[in-house]
Amino acid sequence: MLRSLGQRRVTVGDEDVRVVALRTAVSRLRRQLALLPADFPDRQIAEDELADLAAMAGHGVPEVPRLRRSLLLIAGAIGSVSALKPGLTEVRHAVELFGDPPRR
Repeated sequence: MLRSLGQRRVTVGDEDVRVVALRTAVSRLRRQLALLPADFPDRQIAEDELADLAAMAGHGVPEVPRLRRSLLLIAGAIGSVSALKPGLTEVRHAVELFGDPPRR
């Protein structure tokens, strides 16, 4: 995986590989969530935040603080659903590719 990239931008063609990884991970987790028959209280929160992440990934390089906020909301919403843990981990790794948010 490309975890060691930090803030360095790597492209394949015209696309930033971090954005491609994020888009792929989010798409996969959205499919897994859609196929999950169980309903749970925070499912809508997870679906909304995944839709936001997909939109951000579709419009260039997203803002790191916003990515991290969405990740926290998704993790809180689906963190106890063991069937979604691999997909959530993949999204977390994709977010980590963007590095740490700037310090204040």
